[in-house]
Amino acid sequence: MATPRPPALSHIAQLHAYTPGLQPTEPGWVKLNTNECPYPPSPRVAEAVRRELGETGATLRLYPNPRSLPVREAIAALHGLRAEQVCVGNGSDDILNLLVRCFCDRAAAAAFTWPSYSLYPVLVGIQDGRSLQIEFDRSLRLPADRIAASGASVFFLTSPNAPTGVGFSTAEIERLLHSFPGILVVDEAYAPFARENALPLLARYPNLVVVRTLSKAYALAGIRVGYALGDPATIDLLDRVRDSYNVNRLSQAAAIAALGDPAYYEGVIARIRATRDRCAQGWSEGHGWFTYPSQANFVFTEPKDTRGRAGPAIAKSAYDFLCSRQVLVRHFPSHALTASFLRISVGTDDEMSVLNQSFAAWLQAAPNA
Repeated sequence: MATPRPPALSHIAQLHAYTPGLQPTEPGWVKLNTNECPYPPSPRVAEAVRRELGETGATLRLYPNPRSLPVREAIAALHGLRAEQVCVGNGSDDILNLLVRCFCDRAAAAAFTWPSYSLYPVLVGIQDGRSLQIEFDRSLRLPADRIAASGASVFFLTSPNAPTGVGFSTAEIERLLHSFPGILVVDEAYAPFARENALPLLARYPNLVVVRTLSKAYALAGIRVGYALGDPATIDLLDRVRDSYNVNRLSQAAAIAALGDPAYYEGVIARIRATRDRCAQGWSEGHGWFTYPSQANFVFTEPKDTRGRAGPAIAKSAYDFLCSRQVLVRHFPSHALTASFLRISVGTDDEMSVLNQSFAAWLQAAPNA
């Protein structure tokens, strides 16, 4: 007999939670499924965390700075802004949640392109809000007219897009800001790997919010620090609904240290880009697989078997074969545009070599011969 669930609000009872990528606990896996940085953070990060802890960890009995003010000041200095234009969160997911709290309900819809980051509809569902999806076609051209006509209060645009890695130019985003009357949130989780970003537009468009994270390029996914950049009036609204002490002491110390070592991260980003481009070219030109031009730290490619066949079944076959060899990538079978693709995080050169050896073995396997 099933255990009865406690009563809940009707919209929560019907909610489907966000599904993260698999996180294996046993050793031996090549983990290329959650877009984590393959390299460690700056050595300054561990030093800063140790200093914050001290010998006894006594500082942990004290609350952190409630507004993460030193982090805000470091972020503002990095981007040439003022601290009142910055809000810091427990990862960028926290920031996205604050934006939904501020700008979405049943009457004021939140909208987003689709496919995109699958957390957006979950956050709107938690809020019991109304969401609108603006579908991409395979070209991944930005559907600016449909976005402008959506009637949404807030629009979430992931640039570069996840899961495809396609980036949108600053000029495209500016045209959208001219035509969309609501709050435009440009979710730039992968911007350090891209050619362009929306930061230059902040000074001219008070309805623009740029969201960044330290999880990807800064190798701090386990620390959970993200931030919003925007007009001070918008940042003030986020602070009104933000949880008190939402970023802990160790995370604040780690963030400041990471932001203070740009030279280290320039090297990391350059290395990831080089590996990304080399692998994408190999799959596209070497195997003839359609591969979107990525501006992120992952590649979205459509595998073909030795007969030249592509499609959802082929992608699932490759995904399952890789899993059997303890190589994790990501497959999104629930949408027609993504079902025949695999999303592959950029790992170290050794990890990508294991992946390519596994692809070669899959191509030689009997079902594909």
